[in-house]
Amino acid sequence: MKLYAYCLAEGLDTPPNTPGISGAPIKLIQVEDISILVSDAEMDLVPVTPENALAHAAVVRSILDQTTPLPFRFGTLVTAEQLQNYIAAQKPALKSKLAHVRGCVEMNVKIIQQSTGSEDIDEVIPRGPGTAFLVEKRREILGDERRASDAAELSTFLHQSLAGLIKDEQIILRPAERLVLAAAYLVERLTIQAYREKIAKTIGDRPELHFLVSGPWPPYSFANIELEFKTHFGVT
Repeated sequence: MKLYAYCLAEGLDTPPNTPGISGAPIKLIQVEDISILVSDAEMDLVPVTPENALAHAAVVRSILDQTTPLPFRFGTLVTAEQLQNYIAAQKPALKSKLAHVRGCVEMNVKIIQQSTGSEDIDEVIPRGPGTAFLVEKRREILGDERRASDAAELSTFLHQSLAGLIKDEQIILRPAERLVLAAAYLVERLTIQAYREKIAKTIGDRPELHFLVSGPWPPYSFANIELEFKTHFGVT
C-alpha cells in the first residue's frame, strides 16, 4: 500500500488527531530521530481539490505549535520502503534543513503597486508612423526598466526594514504585474511580535503601496524537499 506523505519533523511522539486526505487517520513513522507524518492512500494519483489541499495544509499546520515541520509537496505518494530509503540517503541534507527552520515560522508579504509608473514618462510622439512606433517602443522599454527598478527598490526597502528580524528570505519580483513583489520570510517564533510591529511601521511608511501580510505558517517556501524526493524516486 502506498502512503501519502505530509511532512518531516523533529521531536514528535504521537500523530495529530487531524484527519488527512480523504479523511484518513494520520500515522507517525520514525526513521531514527526524524518523524514523518503519513496516511494510507489507496490511489495512484491524488486529485487536486480544495478539500484535499486544505486537508494537507491542516495536517502540516497541526504540529506547528509543537515543532517546525518540513512540508512535502502536495500529492507526494510513496511506499514505506521508499520513504525509509529516502531518509537514509538524504539524512545529512534533511538534518541541515531541519536545523535551519528549527524554532521558526514563515511570514508572507505581498505588495500591490497602485500605479505602474509608465505614465510618468512624458514625451511628445512626433508625426509619422515609423517614428511614432520607435518612440512608443522606447516608452515601453523605459517603463519596463522603471518598473524593474521600483521592484528591486521595494525588495531592498523591505530587507532593510526587517533587518535583524528575519533568518532567511525568498523574494519573487514581478515588475510587469500589479502584484509587484511576493516575499516569504523565515522568522524565529520569539521575534514574531517584533516582526509584526516592524511590518506595521513599514506599511505606514509607504502609503502609496497596498500590503497583504499573513502568517505564521509552516515554512513551505524554505522546505525545498519535494523536488529532491521526486527526482530520487520518480514519484508522481
